[in-house]
Amino acid sequence: MRTVVIGATGNVGTALLRRLTDEHPGNSIVAVARRPPSLNPFAEQVDWVPLDLTGEHAPYELRALCRGADAVVHLAIAFQPMRDRDYLRAVNVDAVRTVATACADAGVPHLVHMSSGGVYAPGSYGEKVDESWPRTGVSSSTYSMDKAAAEDVLDEFEAAHPDVAVARIRPGLIGQYEFGSALLRYALPDLVPSAIVDHLPILPIDRSFAVPAAHSDDVADAIVRVLDRRATGPYNLGGPTPVRAHDVADAFGARIVPVPSRVLSAAARLGFETHVSAVHHGWVDLAFATPMLNTDRARRDLDWTPRIDGPDVAREVIQGMRDNAGASTTSLRSRTAKDRLRAFGRRGFISRAKRP
Repeated sequence: MRTVVIGATGNVGTALLRRLTDEHPGNSIVAVARRPPSLNPFAEQVDWVPLDLTGEHAPYELRALCRGADAVVHLAIAFQPMRDRDYLRAVNVDAVRTVATACADAGVPHLVHMSSGGVYAPGSYGEKVDESWPRTGVSSSTYSMDKAAAEDVLDEFEAAHPDVAVARIRPGLIGQYEFGSALLRYALPDLVPSAIVDHLPILPIDRSFAVPAAHSDDVADAIVRVLDRRATGPYNLGGPTPVRAHDVADAFGARIVPVPSRVLSAAARLGFETHVSAVHHGWVDLAFATPMLNTDRARRDLDWTPRIDGPDVAREVIQGMRDNAGASTTSLRSRTAKDRLRAFGRRGFISRAKRP
């Protein structure tokens, strides 16, 4: 079996490559990334290919890579720079169309797309919804709206190409220990040291906070099961227990200071608009709008059961933040002082942040 994994250096991609090389050592894997690792951290069966999904020649390069593949797994996503809306949409929405079209043109029979529980409409916070819940997204969250728009692209694609089996993975918050440094890189300005997370005496948070979470390895396990069964349609993924405010506070060793979610959102908006913070308020809004996820379909059709529950995922990720944990890929590299200064020299202050 030949599998093409697009966006292979990130949080899910690294876990998926581990799983594929462990369970299917005889298979051929093409790992696509904008910045492949300088040294292959996986088995010899993984061939790394550099490719920028927003590049002029991306459609032709993808078509060539997909030719002869049994399946394509599309994991690529851009979180930053938050102020460059055109770039984010080009990666998170337009590239989905490019990848899907390449699959059809190359005769790939199976496409697996990484969506998100963030596609779901607000209105059922704290309650479980299945895959039939409206997927109109959270309007203030660019991430949510792009994920919803990407699924609209897939709707159009499936109608035009019924010969390509399409599966959509909709997990909650995804994490692993090695994601710690990457999360710090997304959340903190370059000049702020990572050690600050070891000195958080208080955690301002709404006590209603409750989000679904899934471990990267459990998401990878579900994707492999989708591939093995050539499964189609949407699949919610998440642990049975949500991550709550006290789970986050305990992991940081902090004391909860109750703050209404609307105040947190307003503070995040002010920080972003004044260029003090790189975190868009839409992330706060999404955290207080995403419902719990009913995973019965994945359990029934894929025989999937998560090994790691939501609160344990949060504890592992936060420990990774405190340990400045990373991996050997560029996306998950450790956030060192040298790395921070290099990034600051390249990007400057938040107000002048450029595309990666």
